[in-house]
Amino acid sequence: MLIDHLTVLIKGGGEMASGIAHRFNRCHFKLCMTEISEPRAIRRGVSFSEAIYEGEKTVEGLTAKLVSSHKGIPRFWGSDDKIPIIVDPETKIKEFLKPDVLVDATVAKRNLGTKITDAPLVMALGPGFYAGRDVHLVVETNRGHNLGRVISEGEAEKNTGIPGVIAGFSTERVLRAPTDGQLWTAKEVGDYIKPGETIALIDGLPVKAKIKGVIRGLLRSGSEVCSGMKIGDIDPRGIKEYCYTISDKARAVAGGLLEGILSYLNRRAL
Repeated sequence: MLIDHLTVLIKGGGEMASGIAHRFNRCHFKLCMTEISEPRAIRRGVSFSEAIYEGEKTVEGLTAKLVSSHKGIPRFWGSDDKIPIIVDPETKIKEFLKPDVLVDATVAKRNLGTKITDAPLVMALGPGFYAGRDVHLVVETNRGHNLGRVISEGEAEKNTGIPGVIAGFSTERVLRAPTDGQLWTAKEVGDYIKPGETIALIDGLPVKAKIKGVIRGLLRSGSEVCSGMKIGDIDPRGIKEYCYTISDKARAVAGGLLEGILSYLNRRAL
């Protein structure tokens, strides 16, 4: 039995959403991604949301192409190396696509409007959703024993606000805004840095590295930020390739969602 006719709508175009889209494309689902007009992805090297600014974005051989209306979406279905992404903050495109599956991959830590009635199967990532009420399934996004677990009733683990540990570093690797203002970057994603180096300026105040490594993520220059906001992160492993390839976390979460889809389809076939 072939299931390549399955239509999947993914809300969001950031790191997690992009890892999901990449895996689903390899499964030959009919995909469409939605984004806001000015996305704020940190890990821009692996986020299809960059296509909103550049017209297209390639991650591990798969290219997201910006389309202006629903008419441009179907022409990408069946492609092994291209998927459509559209600016649609309210996900109105679902009325045209009538997706079999809708995935809220915005990772906003709260529900911004997704409903269990949006599609025959509705799934969401992380905290902010209650499986069985807001959506059919929730997939755990917190690093640890339960990462990627599919939840059919209840909620994911609460947001701890503590970054995951990489090579022994947690909060030290995260870059945060020291004040409100406009961000101007002095470095780029993929640059190697040392402790004390200035990575960006916000209203003249420097954002300096606390550890050595490679800049894995950084907001676009010119972004408006607020004090304490995460604006980037440093990978202390110092492996530049990791800045441009899908993370283990994104792959685990995508695997959980794929489990949810296959479970739904096989249950429906009985």
